[in-house]
Formats: sequence, structure tokens, C-alpha cells
Amino acid sequence: MRVLIYGAGVIGSLYAALISEAGVDVSLYARGNRLKELQMHGLRYKKNNEIRTAKVSVLSRLLPLDSYDFILLAVRENQLHIALAELKANISPVIVTMVNSLETYDTWEKICGKGRILPAFPGAGGGFDGDILDAALTPRFIQPTTIGMSGGREKELFDLFRSAMIPCQVVKDMHSWQICHLAMVVPIADAYYHSDDPEHAGNDRVLMNKTAKQIRRNLFNVKTKGIKLVPIKMKFLQILPCSITGFILGIIFRSRFGEKFMYRHSIKAPAEMRRLHEQFYNYIGIYGE
Repeated sequence: MRVLIYGAGVIGSLYAALISEAGVDVSLYARGNRLKELQMHGLRYKKNNEIRTAKVSVLSRLLPLDSYDFILLAVRENQLHIALAELKANISPVIVTMVNSLETYDTWEKICGKGRILPAFPGAGGGFDGDILDAALTPRFIQPTTIGMSGGREKELFDLFRSAMIPCQVVKDMHSWQICHLAMVVPIADAYYHSDDPEHAGNDRVLMNKTAKQIRRNLFNVKTKGIKLVPIKMKFLQILPCSITGFILGIIFRSRFGEKFMYRHSIKAPAEMRRLHEQFYNYIGIYGE
């Protein structure tokens, strides 16, 4: 099997490293300064308190006849259309879109070609220490890598992730899953942006309760639009008293998990998260606090 990871940021680099550990032929497509770092030092990453170098091929260009079983597209939402337009010329049959977005998948297929999109979402986070990747997968019970259904191709991708020890799940309605996911993560990111001390936002009880109320309000409006709340934890968040949800959020914000998987991304990608903020609240027809 041959896999191309398109995008060498935190998510793309982590999945490239993990899949290569399973003995799969992995190529990593990069640009700019990240490309120079990879060409000079390779894909270096931390694991079990060691610094390792992944066995991946680093690419600076993608030729039309370069064929891969899967292309994992790991870019920011505002880079998605540009990436899909470039991939249109490539013959690889499946593009796995590991991107946070509210757009429908037929919109993407109009750019890259019909029948090529397999929607998914990563369960990972972290950052870079210089050019060394310091990232990890989220615990399965919180958020495994999630794959949509697309003509049976999801099973092969599921098996690939499992072989790489990547916790994963398949969901029937990936679009609804992503809408519900944004209903939760948009207020969480907003909490950091509204805080006078983002790194310690979890210490602000008022802010945590306000965030809990916004998540509950978002899920109510999503359900009102006829969208099923998935996964099941979203149903609990809708009915759980906001005081309890706010207390739990405070603990998570102050934890190592919150720092690695929530704080880092929110602080490093404010433009992306604010764009998603606008898209989400426009979608449900209200404006978030």
C-alpha cells in the first residue's frame, strides 16, 4: 500500500509517522520552511521520551501519474479548495479530507472529481519543538479518528489506521458529526480568545459556565435544524446542567490534555477558528456570544 500525506503540519506529520511505523510506504508532501526542515533533518518526532526519525519520503511536488491508495489531506480549512484543485490532476482514487468544515462533500467533489472524497476527522493534537514534532493521538474515549462512509472504502482506511495503532471509528453521517463537533469546539476556542489570560482560562469559573451555556445552546439549535446529535456525548452535553459542564470544562482546560489538544491549536490557528466560528453561527442562523 502507498499513502500520501498532503500537508506537513502537526496532524499530517503525526499520521505520516504513525502509518510509516506500520511498515506502509508513506510520502509526505510539504512546502515552504517546513519542506526545508524535512529535507534537512527528515521527519523527527517525539515518542516514549525519544526523538525518532520517520521512514517517509519527502515530496516538494506531486505529479499527475503519482498513484497512491489513499491521499490524506491534512490542511487548514482555508487551504482546502486550493489543495483539492491541485489534487484534481492526480490519478489517485481516494482523497481523505481530514479537515474541519461545514461544507458538503459534493462541493469538494466538484473541485477534485466525482467519487473521490472520503471524509474523516483526526483525533490528535500537539505542536512542534523547533522542527521536532511533539504530538499525540487523543484518547479513544474522548475522540478517536473518525471516518465517514463512502462506498465501502472506509473499511480499508479503517484497517490501515488499526494496523498503525490509531484508534478509529466509522460513522454513518459524517456531515452531522462534524456539525456537532463544531458546536462544541467553537465555544471552546472562543473561551481562549475572550480570556485575559488564555493559558489559564480554565481558572475563570464565569468563563467556563458561559462556555458551557454556549455549547448547550449550540446543540439545541443544531437539533432544532433536524440534525442528529452525534456522538452520544453530545446528547449528554445538551441535558447536563451547565454548572456541572462548566466545572468539567475547567478541569479539562487546566489539564495536560487541554494544553496539548485545545490550547495549542486555538492559539496557533485563530484565523481558522474564527472563520469556523462565523460559518457555524451563520449555518445555524444565530450569532454566538
